[in-house]
Amino acid sequence: MESQDFDLIAKQTAQAVREVLGAARLSAGDIFVIGCSSSEVLGEQIGTHTSMEVAPYLFDGAQSVLKPAGVFLAAQCCEHLNRALVIERDCMERYGFDQVNAIPQPNHAGGAFGTIAYRSFDHPVVVEDIQAKAKAGIDIGGTLIGMHIHPVVVPLRISIDAIGKAHIICARYRPKYIGGIRAIYDENLM
Repeated sequence: MESQDFDLIAKQTAQAVREVLGAARLSAGDIFVIGCSSSEVLGEQIGTHTSMEVAPYLFDGAQSVLKPAGVFLAAQCCEHLNRALVIERDCMERYGFDQVNAIPQPNHAGGAFGTIAYRSFDHPVVVEDIQAKAKAGIDIGGTLIGMHIHPVVVPLRISIDAIGKAHIICARYRPKYIGGIRAIYDENLM
């Protein structure tokens, strides 16, 4: 891929994150999870062509939107680290998550996106679980992020359906409906 293709990937990532952030109505301090297959972004099968070249563009595109909004990024690692997440220490302390001892590596355990997050965050830590506290997220290339989003998870359609060559699935949290047929619901929470 050419460098202009990587620039487009950064723009697509920022656009997708911006749209999900708006639709999910996230606030400063909320968690936004991203699972990303750099292989799929490049048009290859997940887990076969990890790319440390494209991952920084994906990370920077996401952070260009999330960081100014004060929203924490949780970067999901690959299945070899059991989909552990790289987060900022501030996020871990705010939510009371437990740190685990792992350093993500491309091609071994963690994947390119998790590795770049670990290298790029101010004070990175790896946690095994964020206890389904994410309020929204993007699955880039079939990485399965649903377990990290607080129930009830609602799929979102945004104006784009791919980043690079990877299909994306976007999701957000909504509060559970309770009360049955007599209940009236707050439209702002739907």
